[in-house]
Amino acid sequence: MRWQMGRRSNNVEDRRGSSGRRTVAAGGGLGVLMLAVVVMLLGGDPTVVLQQGASVEPRSPSSTTPTSPEQDELADFVSVVLADTEDTWEEIFQELGGDYQEPVLVLFSGAVESACGFAQAAVGPFYCPVDQKVYIDLSFYDDLKTRHQAPGDFAQAYVIAHEVGHHVQNITGISRQVRQAQQQAGEVQANQLSVRLELQADCFAGIWAHHADEDRQILEQGDIQEALNAASAIGDDRLQRQTRGYVAPDSFTHGSSEQRMRWFFRGLEAGSLEQCDTFSAENI
Repeated sequence: MRWQMGRRSNNVEDRRGSSGRRTVAAGGGLGVLMLAVVVMLLGGDPTVVLQQGASVEPRSPSSTTPTSPEQDELADFVSVVLADTEDTWEEIFQELGGDYQEPVLVLFSGAVESACGFAQAAVGPFYCPVDQKVYIDLSFYDDLKTRHQAPGDFAQAYVIAHEVGHHVQNITGISRQVRQAQQQAGEVQANQLSVRLELQADCFAGIWAHHADEDRQILEQGDIQEALNAASAIGDDRLQRQTRGYVAPDSFTHGSSEQRMRWFFRGLEAGSLEQCDTFSAENI
């Protein structure tokens, strides 16, 4: 990916080097519960948040950890990718007669306090609709490379573009409609709605990749395969098989590896919002 000459975003909030400030009591609190609900509605596992909310002790906000040159370069890369998503979505919204509200991306180390509650890095990258911010601990990219076997800078860019996709869903009202529908649905139906929400975010990530390639020619040979590998690596079926030893489709919240790759590729090929309507599709 040709990113070094790209524009840097002004919407990066760097909290690395300072520990997350815990504002709820160990064992529970509205902040932890709120984040757990957000993670669940966006397709994640809320038990990770709840378990960590009960086990992590508060840390002083004054404690700091130095960052490495490698981490700083990765932070620079993230800023460029975020800026490129801004350029893409601003253009799309303008064509539709609207204004794109840019999200803020928060870099943190170990733990972070968001408007959705306190979270640790094990939650993974997440989007908080309350403050319209994307949160990521850059150590996640080590997991993506080693644990999930999805290396490459464009695999890393796909992760950011996916979370920005959730932001697009939030500011267009899609996420709110899904949450309302989930409240009236049973568990299996709620999970299916979550899958459609996640697959649409994958498709939106593909839209960004389409414009990054067509408009700014920043993609290199092999980049698309890196993104597809990442989408495949975090499919529900693959993750369940690794952790449980079996696959339970009714409990999917993000979609299978095949679905995630297919919807990312659909957005990549079409480059248009109309092709990312996962909620009207009979077969996802």
